Amino acid sequence: MNGIVFKTLREEDLTEVKEIYNYFVKHSTATFHLDEVTEKDLSTFLPINNQNYPSYLIIENEVTVGYMYLGAFKPREAYNRTAELTVYLKKEAWGRGIGEQAIAYLENEAKQGGMIKVLLAVISGDNKGSIRLFEKNGYEKSAHLRQVGEKFGKVLDVVIYQKDI
Repeated sequence: MNGIVFKTLREEDLTEVKEIYNYFVKHSTATFHLDEVTEKDLSTFLPINNQNYPSYLIIENEVTVGYMYLGAFKPREAYNRTAELTVYLKKEAWGRGIGEQAIAYLENEAKQGGMIKVLLAVISGDNKGSIRLFEKNGYEKSAHLRQVGEKFGKVLDVVIYQKDI
């Protein structure tokens, strides 16, 4: 677990982020995108240079192993106290504690910003690894949306985990 660095994500990193994200598009239900995304697509939902909602590359021993960000929960000011926390790790980085470090780092960033008081993790109901990760880090299930998505011929639930910070 040593050698983990979180580097502020920049526009020029979107090609690398796209490769990570598109793995999940093609091979999992972690995202509900059905088709691979472009850098332009990413820029519509991934905050870059946003002081309230930071985004980072996750670097292990000088190699990018994932990315993470805080995103607006809803685009209305009354929701500004709540953010969605997102972490994507390359498959070879799973199960080594990097996700826990990423969550802790983003929680600290949210606390330091002072605006965000509640963090949400929006997870596909069949993504048991992510559910375990967030539960292990003090998040509690606050919503279960049944049969709201469909991918690879499978009807999917979405669960939302929440933590007050």
